[in-house]
Amino acid sequence: MSDMKIPGQIPIETLSRQLLRACDQAVLSTALVDGGWPYGSLVMTACDHMAAPLLLLSDLAEHTMNLARDNRASLLLNGTVGLDNPLTGSRITVLGKVVKTDEPNLKARYVSRHPESEMFVGFKDFNLYRMTIARAHIVAGFGIIHWIGAEKLLFDTAGFEGIAAAEADIVTHMNEDHAEAVSLYATSLLGLEPGKWKMTGVDPEGCDLRDGGEVARVNFDKPAANAEDVRVALIRLVKTARASEKV
Repeated sequence: MSDMKIPGQIPIETLSRQLLRACDQAVLSTALVDGGWPYGSLVMTACDHMAAPLLLLSDLAEHTMNLARDNRASLLLNGTVGLDNPLTGSRITVLGKVVKTDEPNLKARYVSRHPESEMFVGFKDFNLYRMTIARAHIVAGFGIIHWIGAEKLLFDTAGFEGIAAAEADIVTHMNEDHAEAVSLYATSLLGLEPGKWKMTGVDPEGCDLRDGGEVARVNFDKPAANAEDVRVALIRLVKTARASEKV
């Protein structure tokens, strides 16, 4: 089956991943241990390279105790912030099982996305979790509503492993040696206010930026297969950003 597309735009699966990667917080809904009532709580999110959500949770939190009994959950990620009419914007609800993970690269990715979490990540009662997605429901404005299975939603990283291996070096290099370019991504490409923008992550489909409490996402024109492709994509983006400043 061909990808579903928003008329004149991108495949709905791609839009869904972009939304997952762009948001840094969500409403986590779990079933209360006492009675099974739906319980919603605010959590901070990151994603792995497939776009599966990552969560850093305290053992003492109500939602973590709920997950210990039933690890089925949903995450609502909201891309409507700042719109005059939020119902015209995109939001996605992801359903799946929340499973503890000890993978060091995922923990590093989460901390890079949320620097304030570094003080908690080493505590014994804090653990990193990854959502194993079953399916997702996206509403991308009036009449654009789709259920998407995990096999369509998640990015297949087979053959793209080199980017994950090089990610930390790429991010460090961009922040230390090309800070101006990172800033241009935010200001010229995305129209955001100047600030102390930093790159926090890179994956086959784009890169993540942060300035204090504000996050941003820059998407590549096409997936990058390896670290060299990422380099080429980042150079292309900064050329586009500089050209737009001259207009």
